[in-house]
This record gives sequence, structure tokens and C-alpha cells, in this order.
Amino acid sequence: MPKTITITGAAGQIGYQLAFRIASGQLLGDKTKVNLKLLEINPALEALKGVAMELEDCAFKSLGEVTITDDASIAFGGSDFAFLVGAKPRGPGMERSDLLIENAQIFSIQGKAINHNANKNIKVLVVGNPANTNALIASANAPDINPRSFSAMMRLDHNRAIAQLAKKTSFHSSLIKKVAIWGNHSTTQYPDINNALINSTKALDLLGQDWVRNNFSPAVQKRGAEIIQARGLSSAASAASAAIDHMNDWEMGSDEGDWVSMAIPSDGSYGISEGIIFSYPVTCKDGDYSIVQELNLDGFSQESIKASELELLQEREAIKHLL
Repeated sequence: MPKTITITGAAGQIGYQLAFRIASGQLLGDKTKVNLKLLEINPALEALKGVAMELEDCAFKSLGEVTITDDASIAFGGSDFAFLVGAKPRGPGMERSDLLIENAQIFSIQGKAINHNANKNIKVLVVGNPANTNALIASANAPDINPRSFSAMMRLDHNRAIAQLAKKTSFHSSLIKKVAIWGNHSTTQYPDINNALINSTKALDLLGQDWVRNNFSPAVQKRGAEIIQARGLSSAASAASAAIDHMNDWEMGSDEGDWVSMAIPSDGSYGISEGIIFSYPVTCKDGDYSIVQELNLDGFSQESIKASELELLQEREAIKHLL
């Protein structure tokens, strides 16, 4: 039975990257047929036609039908997986609160469309920023869908953290385990390697706390801005790759003996307020996730995590009238 996968903002840079990788089988394996539903705003439909033509020309064995539309009800019809990529970017002089409200309107509409048209067991990944609060808005507008079906992407930050450790230690990224990103997809996020292992050795034993706090954490937190400065555009290929990693692990299961970072509805674990979408270290199995419990958090970690929680609570306050 083919799986239906929705991508919003599908003519944009990340959506464009996602479409081809998913169509080729990178998300669910090349033995699983996928139907793509690509959503864009009306002015971008002509560009989206070009994306559909290129997908056709690839003759992917795992690709079934491709639907292009500017109608959210069509885009989410029967959807099993959704990547909510399209979002309004922050413009010159725009406050973060303004950005939140502008995007709230987009994600409210999409949440309602998911509620009324999608598979009730859909898995939704919000990529468009501010991702955590956009996921909260979408979920709030889909009351018939389990809130656990909505997540926001922290996997790019997680992958960036692993890459920084690999670069510093010269060990391959595959030998780095149990990295965690806590909190919001913003500069308040807390990249945590207190439990990380590098080639089975404790990361802190190899690196030291000073380097972690003064070099590693800022590098992860500000990597997106660094890429924009170098490339003139925001991360696209790495973001699409991370989105596929996130959804693949969620559906197929994460590696045994390791964990990944997902922004999910807080259940109060580690004293984090419920009612926000917060990134935790999780393991995935049988199409579901579980928060890694009973980790010891030192004072610095607790303080850093609380700072990110506070930002998310402030974001929720800014759009509470739309929840």
C-alpha cells in the first residue's frame, strides 16, 4: 500500500531537496511506494510544476503519484507523513513576536486541514521556524489528532553537534553516541554532551568542560547563522537531510544503544512545563518515541534548559489567543 507524504513550501529550497530524497526511497526504503502531495502558495505554483516535471523525469521506482496544489485540504488528504516546511521568513525590522503571529495564521490553517483530511495516525514534522511553537499551533488546531503526532525538528542541531565533535576529535560521526539537544530550535537550545560517548569513551574526558561551554555550544547554537553568512542563504540540503533522519527514526526506529533529539509535547519530564513543544533526548521504536529518563543534570545544564523553556513559554504567551 503506497504511503502519502505531504511537503509544504515544496518549491522552496528545503522542500525541493526533500521531495527528491523522499521520492528516491531514502525515507521509507525503495521497496515502499510513495505518493507525494506538494503544497505551495499560489504565486509559486508555476515553479512547483517544474519540481513535478523533474520528479517525473527521475523515473524513481518508489514514486507513485505527484499532486501539486495550493489547497491545504487537498495537500493533506489521506496523508501519512507531513513535512511542514513552508513558513514566513523574518523580515527587516520584524520582531520575533510579529513572526510568531504571522506564522500562527499559516500553521493554524494547516493544523485544521490535517485534522479534517489526514490519516489519523499521521506523523507531522514541523521544519518551518519558529518550529517548536509552529508545531504547537498546528497541533492545537488538530484536536482529533494525537498531540504526540506533532514534532518539531531539532535533528539538524543534533547532527551539527555530532559533526562538531567529529571534527574536533577526528573520530567518525558514526562513533559518536548519546548527544542531546534540549529546548527550543533557537540560540537558547542546550547542546548536551554530558552523557555522550566518542568511540566508547566519555566525551567530556576527551574534550574538557571549558571547550564544551566556550567553543562547542556556541558553534552548534550559531551554526545556522554562520552558514547564512558564508552561503548567502540558509541551510537547505542539511536541513532536508535532518528532516529525513528525524522521520525515518520515528517511523523505523532509532539505533539501539543510542538516542536522538526530537522536539515533542512536554509531558513534564525533567520539570519542563507541559503545553510546549520541547526538545528531549528520545529513543524510537515501533513507530513511537520515548523520552530518555533519569539522566543526571548538573546545575549548569538545568539552568540552560530552563532558559530555553522560558523562551518557549514566552512564545506560547505571544500566540495564546490562537491556540
